[in-house]
Amino acid sequence: MEDQRSRRQLPLGIMAGLSALVVATGSAVAWWGWQASHQTPAPDAVEHSQGASEQPKAPPVASAPTATQNAPVKAAPASQSNPLQVYWLKTSGKAIALSPSVVTPRDKENSNTALSAAIDELLAGPSDAAVTTTIPRETKLRSLAVKKDGIHIDLSRAFTQGGGSTSMTARVGQVLYTATSLNPSAKVWLSVDSKPLETLGGEGLMLDQPLTRESFKRDFPL
Repeated sequence: MEDQRSRRQLPLGIMAGLSALVVATGSAVAWWGWQASHQTPAPDAVEHSQGASEQPKAPPVASAPTATQNAPVKAAPASQSNPLQVYWLKTSGKAIALSPSVVTPRDKENSNTALSAAIDELLAGPSDAAVTTTIPRETKLRSLAVKKDGIHIDLSRAFTQGGGSTSMTARVGQVLYTATSLNPSAKVWLSVDSKPLETLGGEGLMLDQPLTRESFKRDFPL
């Protein structure tokens, strides 16, 4: 029994050494843990982290206005781009054609005034023997108005009197081309005594309105 106890018990010197080693190891571990918990990041790392998450945003740059935005383009009056003309008729054998004659309006800037003067000159008849007209002399211009949807012309009843379909077709062409001389692509609404002109001549040719130069060429070639 004594031999077994003596073999199980370690010498006191060895026990003391082991105890000191355990104490020293525990202190070292504790010291490293304390250092890790209280360690602060390096200044460079802090600045880099803040720069990545809180980068200042540049203010938006307002674009400078262009010359087109500051200077709106104004359309030139029609009288400056196309001459005001009165359309007469010229005959060559059995052929008949529209013949323009340039006129100078008193007020070039006012389309209503300029076109009214041209229609009045057309209704008065030609002074040149080389041209003619099929519009009756008694025809009067009752009103003319340039609107957004076209040129509205109202003539007296004498416009529809006398002549056959060829004469009626020619006189409508004269009024149409004269009214659209400033703006060849304009639309014309033609009426007689405030009623839309729907038929031409004794044959009752249908007249689709508004009238344009293109539709006239297509439907009523002279």
